[in-house]
Amino acid sequence: MYKIEIGSKFDQKLKSIAKRDRKYQIKVKRIVELLQVDIDHPSLRMHKLSGTKYYSISVDKSIRIILTIERNTVFLVKIGKHEEVY
Repeated sequence: MYKIEIGSKFDQKLKSIAKRDRKYQIKVKRIVELLQVDIDHPSLRMHKLSGTKYYSISVDKSIRIILTIERNTVFLVKIGKHEEVY
């Protein structure tokens, strides 16, 4: 099981996204729970971003989460639309 650390910028952006559409708060919560239990679950569509230490997972077709993994801790760094986080 992985420990999840949420960065302050991630948290602020999530609140901003959830304010516009509440469903994202619920979706992100489910994604984070799944990430904590099974980091290799296919529905996360996790892939490493080339040339970096970061990974990307999909919340849905438009929203991505950028994260990094160190030992048994997952650090959630960014969340937003594809063009915002890459």
